[in-house]
Amino acid sequence: MPRSAALGYAMVAVAAALYGVNASVVKVIEHTGFDAQRLTEVRSTGAFVGLLVIVLATRPGTVSITPRELGLVAALGVGGLALVQWSYFFAIHRLPIGEALLIQFVAPLLVALWARFAFHERVRRRLWAALVLSLVGLVLIVELWRGRLDGAGIAVAWIACLSFAFYILVAEVGTRRRDAISLLAWAFLFAALFWAIVEPWWTFPRHVFGGSTSLLGHLHGVHAPLWLLVAWMIVLGSIVPFTLVVAALPRIGATRTAIVAMLEPVFAIFVAWVWLGESLDALQLVGAALTLAGIALAQTTR
Repeated sequence: MPRSAALGYAMVAVAAALYGVNASVVKVIEHTGFDAQRLTEVRSTGAFVGLLVIVLATRPGTVSITPRELGLVAALGVGGLALVQWSYFFAIHRLPIGEALLIQFVAPLLVALWARFAFHERVRRRLWAALVLSLVGLVLIVELWRGRLDGAGIAVAWIACLSFAFYILVAEVGTRRRDAISLLAWAFLFAALFWAIVEPWWTFPRHVFGGSTSLLGHLHGVHAPLWLLVAWMIVLGSIVPFTLVVAALPRIGATRTAIVAMLEPVFAIFVAWVWLGESLDALQLVGAALTLAGIALAQTTR
């Protein structure tokens, strides 16, 4: 394997691990009373500032934007980033992290279906096998027959899935016109502006950053400053993994990047088990395996 490709795979794997840890970090932050809207506002604004610094330091010529691009980055920022983050945070507040993430990661299947029926691209037959695998896996994960569903949590997890698919499709178009990092910086700007309108900053309870919180689960006896957890969410849970994934794209391509990125729910489930004590029973683990297998198979059809 060429050294550049090996580095690309490693970058995406590290990014997936960081996202996986971030899911548990977010769950702890939400336990302090942060709602999904405020958390999304803080993450979007922090990510925008960080990515803008990267753009100014490494590619200042890409700061400008044409009027034609404004509509696209606004759609990406609001319909993609703002919505997918909020729905993801809301879902993991109501559901175990594994269930929420596995529902969200059906999005690549939707992207493949959109390519087949909207763009009339040739899609291999294995897509339909992937769809069946994923749907069977999801039924096992949420255990429909037990009647213990959190309807709101599952519904919003599906919103996360749809908005994630929208984000992938719009971002794919956006990267044809500009580099991925400046595209993300502009998109996060619109996400931050959207949430600043929904939740004005002057109503933000700034005093919360002065407190500390238990890390819950198996670490319930350990306390950490809330500002430190929020800083982790912004820097190591957003800016660094986004940058790693974007930097890996020219090394291994979009399809391989997406396949390796599916390590995220695996990492997230493992971290939630070790840290928060969340677990899936044997049948749900089978469902998780089927869902991940279906998603991986679907990715190979593009």
